[in-house]
Amino acid sequence: MDIIVNEELKAYIDPLTPDEHDALERSLLAEGCRDALVLWGNVLIDGHNRYGICMKHGLPFNTVQNTRFRTMEDVHLWMIEQHLGRRSVSDFQRGVLALRKRAILDARHAAEQEQLRRESEGEAAPAASGTDADMPPWEPAPKLSKAELAREAKLSAGQVAMIEKIHSHAAPEVVEAVKTGALSISAAAVVASLPEEEQRAAAQGGKEELKQAARRVREARRKPKAEPAPEEAATPTASVVDDGELEALRQRVASLTAESQALRMELDALRARLAATATENVET
Repeated sequence: MDIIVNEELKAYIDPLTPDEHDALERSLLAEGCRDALVLWGNVLIDGHNRYGICMKHGLPFNTVQNTRFRTMEDVHLWMIEQHLGRRSVSDFQRGVLALRKRAILDARHAAEQEQLRRESEGEAAPAASGTDADMPPWEPAPKLSKAELAREAKLSAGQVAMIEKIHSHAAPEVVEAVKTGALSISAAAVVASLPEEEQRAAAQGGKEELKQAARRVREARRKPKAEPAPEEAATPTASVVDDGELEALRQRVASLTAESQALRMELDALRARLAATATENVET
């Protein structure tokens, strides 16, 4: 069988570092290729590094077919699941993979909902081209909540949010700095809030300049807001009251004033009676 290497699939997962590749090569030379390569037809799905090393040194290997795949998205989801479970994958890589999984499932969910809407309204389904790419997945596509997404990536919700910001807004140079460990996820998320030109300029300055850029952004965020000028602070907020409301308020104040005076008179009379009673008791 002629094995086909799909370059898009090969690049879908971040490649091994040179040190990791060298370690894998030494292992295969010493122990052979013990794990079978996964194929979909003739297309290589899993084991690109092992395949390349085996072909380089003429090492034998086994293959196994995965017959559940129907679409390239199925392949992507399977690859994501495989790598999310590997301990060698970094936190940033796991976050990116989880975000990719959510994007695929959200797109599938939207397509399924649209299909259900068409069926309920009696609309004709789009014409099929007769390929597997038009077939629905073998099970309904769920939507991942933020908590589920974090659990998939074995990260906190805050870490996933930072990785999403980096994935969406960071310049390629900043992303590369995170992948190589030159910049932390939290610092990269802060740098990603800068314009892309400033991100690139900081990245060109190296690791320390990126850290300084993150520090400057954090310090700017911590600066207290400017207090209003004294005359502005002393100026009361104006409110608009119409003539009818103003007259009603005046009448209410007058009524309350009259009630207060009547209560005061009653209190004075009560005190006088109590005083008189006390005098009579003394004389008796």
